[in-house]
Amino acid sequence: MSYNFDEIIDRNNTNCIKFDAMEAFIGAKDAIPMWVADMDIRTPDFVIEALKKRLEHEVLGYTFRSDEFYDSIINWLQKRHQWSIQKDWISFSPGVVSGYTIAVEQFSNPGDKVIIQPPVYFPFLHSIEGLGRTPLLNPLKLENGRLCMDFENLESQIDSSTKVLLLCNPHNPGGSVWTKEELTQLSEICAKNNIVVVSDEIHSDVVFQPNKYTPYASISKAASMNSITVLSHSKTFNVAGLATSYVIAENKALLEKYNKSLNMLHLNMGNIFGAEALVASYKNGEKWLTELINYLEGNVNLVEEFISQNLPQLKVIRPESTFLVWIDCREMKMNAAEIKDFFFNKAKIAINEGSMFGIGGEGFVRLNIGCPRSVVQKALDQLKEAFNA
Repeated sequence: MSYNFDEIIDRNNTNCIKFDAMEAFIGAKDAIPMWVADMDIRTPDFVIEALKKRLEHEVLGYTFRSDEFYDSIINWLQKRHQWSIQKDWISFSPGVVSGYTIAVEQFSNPGDKVIIQPPVYFPFLHSIEGLGRTPLLNPLKLENGRLCMDFENLESQIDSSTKVLLLCNPHNPGGSVWTKEELTQLSEICAKNNIVVVSDEIHSDVVFQPNKYTPYASISKAASMNSITVLSHSKTFNVAGLATSYVIAENKALLEKYNKSLNMLHLNMGNIFGAEALVASYKNGEKWLTELINYLEGNVNLVEEFISQNLPQLKVIRPESTFLVWIDCREMKMNAAEIKDFFFNKAKIAINEGSMFGIGGEGFVRLNIGCPRSVVQKALDQLKEAFNA
């Protein structure tokens, strides 16, 4: 392995939310931070070198996104995911959350229903409610250790006020990589009911074999014309602090609506270093990413094997994607407050308690294993000691 993912990086005193704001945000103190979904590994050398090179020119004024920015996205999606897109389908967003929030705001009106599939990334609900829309809950089903879509439930709830479906592909926190067959069935339901799909696909690059990520918009012309996709390199290459994402829509009318709000809010400019990091990541990142995925899968294996052998009260929902592990703690017979107390104060591990992800999250926790393996092992040892005590 060329890259050292075992290296411990001290993130304390860097204004890092995961470490420095842990007590203020979630009340955990002196715990191993395994909650915020960024990684505790060094940002790739080719990204850091690109940023240093740009700093050799000591003027950081207004800039625009170069052809290289767009070409890097087009080439990456074609090579990695066999998704052919065009430059004029691409727009900008400072973050995935702001991107899909703008999309929901543009493609629905106050009071309209927006579908989400909990347990799911909690800002989905915050965006919908903050915009004055009505969340329509289509809970996922846990079947054979995997979160799956409930199409029957979905169809039974849709009415004329249902305008948007907010999709998490791959899924956070459950790690499901939606298959082409699942996405096709979803697309048919949405097309039949004139529902626009807004797809958050930020976790699409970290996928474990034999699973295969399928961009929602790639499954058919109809799906492409009835959706907008929000993406970023930020999770993959650990550059979330550079606030750079992008959206893709083949449908010009949808993209024009999105851009209208983006421009009105003056969020279209972006920042110099975010663009530099994207280009460097997509031009140079394949070898690094291959090694990262192998390393993360080793961390997943460690968690699964350790819990199976030592903590029969818990069950791991093995992720097909992401560096996040969804753990079933329902046999502990604890409520949300008790689970947090156990993990934060007894096991000394800062996790995300499952009910924050909505219906179906009760009794689960989300554990971020995007860190050196020694940290994962230490957390597991502390968890075992807390159970034994």
